[in-house]
Amino acid sequence: MSSAVNTQSKTFGVLVDIPKCIGCESCSVACKLYNDLKWDPKRKAKTARERAQEPNKGLWADDWTSINLYEPEKNGQKVLRFVKTQCFHCLEPACASACFSKAFQKLPQGPVIYDQSLCVGCRYCMLACPFDILKYEWEKAIPGVRKCQMCAQRGANFQIPACVSVCPTGALTCGERDELLAEARKRIKENGYIDHIFGEKEAGGTSWLYISDVPFDQMRFRTDVTTRPMPSYSEGYMKLTPLVGISWAAVLTGLYVYNNKWKEPLD
Repeated sequence: MSSAVNTQSKTFGVLVDIPKCIGCESCSVACKLYNDLKWDPKRKAKTARERAQEPNKGLWADDWTSINLYEPEKNGQKVLRFVKTQCFHCLEPACASACFSKAFQKLPQGPVIYDQSLCVGCRYCMLACPFDILKYEWEKAIPGVRKCQMCAQRGANFQIPACVSVCPTGALTCGERDELLAEARKRIKENGYIDHIFGEKEAGGTSWLYISDVPFDQMRFRTDVTTRPMPSYSEGYMKLTPLVGISWAAVLTGLYVYNNKWKEPLD
């Protein structure tokens, strides 16, 4: 695992070693600075424990990364664990499958990126996301959907994501996904962690992988999510969306013409 990533070969990702995170929030600051995201003093003033209890787990349109504090049990005693939350960058993303305008795309290197210029504002992507990550810019006149882009431009220049580059404890490791899985299994064995790599199979697999020494469900992870790729549930239906829209427009046009032809003035 190095500070550079060969984006021309295999899919890469990030391994999150939860026990190593100290909640310094360096990653969330780096995310904001690199992506030029707006700062909201009211939201940033909340503690990691308060953000963990929010329905959106601290993620907003301008907060793509959130560090949340949980108090799970280990060996019968409560412990403190900080968890970095952001888009998981699914291997087969439901958001991209649900987006008929192709505003979401999965890059071969790993990131799931979003192009607002192609977005029609339907928000099907938000409904499709199994992790409830995507957020909408409700306050803007021309809103878009916002989420972590996994620093795709940095990856294209053989650089690791901004958040990973500033982590002082080694809680974040970037590399090829297969190598990260091997490293995760090694750490699980060496440190006596829970025998589960979250993201290895969830939703068909994700580019962000997590290992932990306490159960994931005690830190609000979606442990009930299917291991089957999400697009396999919806792709057949979503392909019909443009057809349904065109058909409905034709029906409304027909009704308009029919209703108005009787309104012509009599001679």
